[in-house]
Amino acid sequence: MDNKDLALYPYTAEASNYVASLDFSLDRLISSRAFDSARIRGKDRVLQAIAGEITTPSISNSDEQKILLELLSYPFSRILVSCIDDPFLTRRYSLAEAVSSYRSLKTQDFSFLEDFAKDFDIGVELHDSSFRMHFTDYIKLASSLKAIEWKLVNRKMLHGNVSISKEEFSRLLQEGIKHRIESKLPVPVSPEIAESCEPYLGEIRSALEERKSNFGGSEFESIESDLFPPCVKHAIANTQAGVNLAHSMRFAMTSFLLSIGMTVDDIMNLFTASPDFDIEKARYQIEHIAGSSGTNYKPPSCSTMQTYGNCYAPDNVCKKIKHPLNYYRRKLWFKNRDAMKNVQENTPASAPEQSSQN
Repeated sequence: MDNKDLALYPYTAEASNYVASLDFSLDRLISSRAFDSARIRGKDRVLQAIAGEITTPSISNSDEQKILLELLSYPFSRILVSCIDDPFLTRRYSLAEAVSSYRSLKTQDFSFLEDFAKDFDIGVELHDSSFRMHFTDYIKLASSLKAIEWKLVNRKMLHGNVSISKEEFSRLLQEGIKHRIESKLPVPVSPEIAESCEPYLGEIRSALEERKSNFGGSEFESIESDLFPPCVKHAIANTQAGVNLAHSMRFAMTSFLLSIGMTVDDIMNLFTASPDFDIEKARYQIEHIAGSSGTNYKPPSCSTMQTYGNCYAPDNVCKKIKHPLNYYRRKLWFKNRDAMKNVQENTPASAPEQSSQN
């Protein structure tokens, strides 16, 4: 890779070796005034990740200062993430770095992507303006992608190799990048380093808490489980009975409960009875649906629920709505209306005022 590419993909082995060859000590990176710009850029990387997108400057091979700035800002950003050591931040930062790389990778040519993949021990072959990769590598990278088009049964396969487009391969590499970055965090941080980094951590902590506080926000003032649509009630009952839900139903139930105001921890507690419950995996998936990736997912419509076989025992209200949230809104409206009528009917009329006797 060219030096400008090392700056774009600072987590690669080649980029790490290049930084090591510069012989900069960690102490200098943390404390030297000469690296103020690298530390500021490192802090900005983390703040941008919390906001949802890490911006990459335009760099040419002649921009030695920019290249050095990007290369040194990356390890400093990892130190800052490690100082805070918050799982939500770690996942969000890893995803943002990976998405930033994806935007760049999909503009690269086939030969660059082929060489880039070797850093992840992934072999691909160019065939008719597309790639072919072994199905085991495909499964490893695509397993976290839930859209139906990524399922192996929906892909063209010949002699054990899966055919994918250049952009699809870039998207799969994004998953590999995210896993690499996340699996290597947090890095060990001494108390002395943590203290030196403290001036950069306050703004990050504030942005992180503000972002996390946005999760679980809802238009609904209360959670009334008896008013849930039949499909959600059925899913919850099965979950609590230890039945594994289909992925599409897990997503539908989780996104519905988040939309009405349940917290990530509330939903985690519902899934603890599932036979395949994995606390870290479950939290990651729920937080992802809640918006840790920058996208707040909404529950699927009734027609989509029907398509996936997740519509269960529809009642009379179901026949009048097209979305599970509208079911809940309608039932809440009727409940509040009936409660108001009951209050009015049971409130005695005011006694007429008696005229005073002189």
